[in-house]
Amino acid sequence: MDVMAGIMRDHIINLLKEGKRVDGRGLEDYRDLEIKVNVIEKAEGSAWVRLGNTQVLVGIKVDMGEPFPDLPERGVITTNVELVPLASPNFEPGPPDENAIELARVVDRGIRESGAVELEKLAIVPGKLVRVIFVDVHVLDHDGNLLDATGIGAIAALLSTKVPKVAYNEETEEVEVLDEYEPLPVSKIPIPVTFAKIGSNILVDPVLDEERVMDGRLTITTDENGMISSVQKGEGGSFKLEEVIYAVDTAIKKAAEIREKVLEAVNAG
Repeated sequence: MDVMAGIMRDHIINLLKEGKRVDGRGLEDYRDLEIKVNVIEKAEGSAWVRLGNTQVLVGIKVDMGEPFPDLPERGVITTNVELVPLASPNFEPGPPDENAIELARVVDRGIRESGAVELEKLAIVPGKLVRVIFVDVHVLDHDGNLLDATGIGAIAALLSTKVPKVAYNEETEEVEVLDEYEPLPVSKIPIPVTFAKIGSNILVDPVLDEERVMDGRLTITTDENGMISSVQKGEGGSFKLEEVIYAVDTAIKKAAEIREKVLEAVNAG
């Protein structure tokens, strides 16, 4: 495997010297992106994302429960990622490994820190009862850049989510679930953009072959105002200051393009 990785790395670097990539894209080009929402009938919200040959499915379930003690007037959001063994020979059944945990944390942080979901509007009885949002991600096919595919799927699913209205009786302390539905209060659309560093080259949306030989990885999540809500560096290596500045500027630009596609999919769904 080390020999094959070395050969692939040499091949990729030789292509990059000519401004080319293994699949013919430019250094700042994303693969074809397809998004569909409301694909899971029994979920409150859902989205399927195909980024090149990478596919993820995201389902949203909304329940009621107790708030966190230190955030008594805010709803709860929790993200879980499952790397389905059929998606890659490197995925194994069992509890989440470090890759699944990293995916879940990056997606969760991008959404939470951007204030995408107005959690204060999810309180039913402050300090006692709030809505709890479960973001469940299933990776169906892994061909690189799971961070972006997962983040895109999560925000698309949240934007498509509708929850039943509830009525609280203060005298009896009972909650009645009504037949009327309302959208989840989502006010921002954070989009992650991932870069791979190979030699002196910075690539957007790396495929699996590029990820296997990259020197470092950087994921930057921004909202429609260009505000950064999450930065994640992985796979060792280092990025120079000018490379980080370039990545931030490019992330904002590419996120705007992806955000339009997310909104198109949500409006069509």
